[in-house]
Amino acid sequence: MDINEYDIESLAVRAGQERSQFGEHAEALYLTSSYVFKSAAQAAARFSGEEPGNIYSRFTNPTVTMMQERLAALEGAESCVATASGMAAILSTVMGLMQAGQHMVSSRSIFGSTQVLFGQILTKFGIETTYVDGGDLAAWQAAMRPNTKLVFLETPSNPLTEVFDIAAIAKIAHAAGALLVVDNCFCSPALQLPLKLGADLVIHSATKYLDGQGRVLGGAICGSKALVEEPFKFIRSAGPSISPFNAWIILKGMETLSIRMQAQSANALELAKRLEANPKIARVFYPGLPSHPQHALAMQQQKTGGAVLAFEVKGGKDAAWKVIDNTKMLSITANLGDTKTTITHPATTTHGRISPEARAASGIGDGLLRIAVGLESVDDIEADLLRGL
Repeated sequence: MDINEYDIESLAVRAGQERSQFGEHAEALYLTSSYVFKSAAQAAARFSGEEPGNIYSRFTNPTVTMMQERLAALEGAESCVATASGMAAILSTVMGLMQAGQHMVSSRSIFGSTQVLFGQILTKFGIETTYVDGGDLAAWQAAMRPNTKLVFLETPSNPLTEVFDIAAIAKIAHAAGALLVVDNCFCSPALQLPLKLGADLVIHSATKYLDGQGRVLGGAICGSKALVEEPFKFIRSAGPSISPFNAWIILKGMETLSIRMQAQSANALELAKRLEANPKIARVFYPGLPSHPQHALAMQQQKTGGAVLAFEVKGGKDAAWKVIDNTKMLSITANLGDTKTTITHPATTTHGRISPEARAASGIGDGLLRIAVGLESVDDIEADLLRGL
């Protein structure tokens, strides 16, 4: 299938499909740990790389390959490798491309677990990270060092939906001889294509919108074949691999990605408008609102504002928890990207493991709530929030 001939909606349904000799219409799920070779010579040829084919499902599996090829087509990437989770994708990228003594620059506004990985785990292996205000291009420039290897950012960020200029940051990174890695979890390729804006690699928590229904864990790294090969080598030996079953679920989930993201984004925009008018809410953070500081940039980089919003309740933590505890329909969970609307208190969940100073620097206050808007009626979502407000 020539991916250049088709729109993303068609690629989400058709790309990467490989039928077996049985001619199945739906993609097959291959549940096997290993593969049988016809001879010792073929086994040796497979292991040496002289002959293409499956070897062991830790790093080669037909179902996983279909998922990888479909996501690569959606992102406009030459290659993709899947992982056990989004965090495994970030870890594999760093471990595959960096070494002790090298330096990384990251936007300050990133997922709490990513901050823990960068600040507490990678430092044990001699990899240092400098954090900057993602919207301050001069800060990105000033943070670059001769040993800077990677530049990392989320856009929109978790949970404040800050939007950062991918093209401008890519130019700064490349001028310093570094690679730009963009976490595209909040938008997915249905709304944003970082590689076309200059990014070198795209990271996904496939657990989120790619699956879309909160069923399985998964992650992925997309980019050029040469760059993806390095994280793949780490995954092959270290083993943070995706299971074939999870890959199959995500493969099927991508079929409805575009239509889900359009509908959930429309719900999020309408909900954001209503919440912005509520006197008990101090501020709403949503890229689709004209009041968002990076609204113009978001509308330039993204097709819509996305399906995630955050808002600050007047009254701090007690008021925020009251909103959560009075919901009857919304799911109280830190996951996002589901067809079911979820609500969480970032300061005590997703960003609870980082220091109060780091949370304050990231703008995550005690009154902040994050909503990942699903496919329910927006009237019902609003009514569920109004009980606590």
